[in-house]
Parts: sequence; C-alpha cells; structure tokens
Amino acid sequence: MSDDSITLSPRARFQAAMVLAMVADGLQLVLFPMFGEGAFSPADDLLDSGVAAALIHLLGWHWEFLPSFFAELVPGVDLVPFWTLAVANVYRKSRHVATPPEEISGQPPVLKNLPGSS
Repeated sequence: MSDDSITLSPRARFQAAMVLAMVADGLQLVLFPMFGEGAFSPADDLLDSGVAAALIHLLGWHWEFLPSFFAELVPGVDLVPFWTLAVANVYRKSRHVATPPEEISGQPPVLKNLPGSS
C-alpha cells in the first residue's frame, strides 16, 4: 500500500479556507433560528468546532481563530462573519511576511552591477 497523499499549494489552501469560512458564516446568517442561541445551540457548536478544526488543518494554528471561535458562541454576535474575517487576516499577514522589505518601503530596489552603471 502506498502513502500517496494529496498536497495542496498554499494558495489552494487559502482559497479552500476562505470558501469554508464564507459558507459557514453564510449558513449562520441564512439559518439564523438554528444558530441564534450561540453556545446553547448544538448545531452552532458542531458547525463552529468543525470549521475551527478544518481551518487549523488547512492553515495551521493562528491566534485569529481563537477570538473568532469564542465570538461565535455569543448569541447574536455570530451574525458577524468572524470566520471570514479571521481567514482574511491570516492571508493578509502571510502576504505581509512574504513581501520583501524593498517592496514594503515603497523605494524601488537598487540594481547593482548593471552595464553602464558606475
């Protein structure tokens, strides 16, 4: 038996995480009566636990997921798309870390050893 697992690129992982977060937040908006009780709703607990586990599996552990999870337990507050905001913030942070310092400062990179330069 071979151990062939499917590997996803980081971009595909972020896309899958964003779709999952948007679907979860959309379900909580559309099916509000089922999820309106916050922590007292078993459906809300199952959905939020599953989404948290899936996001951690896709993107790894990020502190943004913890406040999102707890906010989803408060009745009425789960109408705010916290999962989507958390994934967007993780994506923003990853893009900021991956950006070279030359691009952040706004200064064009200095090109050295070009023909015709002194």
